[in-house]
Amino acid sequence: MCVGSSPSVPAAPEIQAAPQEQDQAVVDARDEETRRRRAANGRASTLLTGAQGDTSAANTSGKTLLGQ
Repeated sequence: MCVGSSPSVPAAPEIQAAPQEQDQAVVDARDEETRRRRAANGRASTLLTGAQGDTSAANTSGKTLLGQ
């Protein structure tokens, strides 16, 4: 148990805020790059299976705790 004075704590350094402004040319370049990548993917980015669909066997086992 400490009976004397409390230990001295150094002051925390000031934290500088990140700049909130962005150069318009940088924003435009980023948006153009995003648009270009999305256009390059086309519809292929939304297709999860091939032309035959999902050919794996369905899991139709017995009861589950949630679906009793």
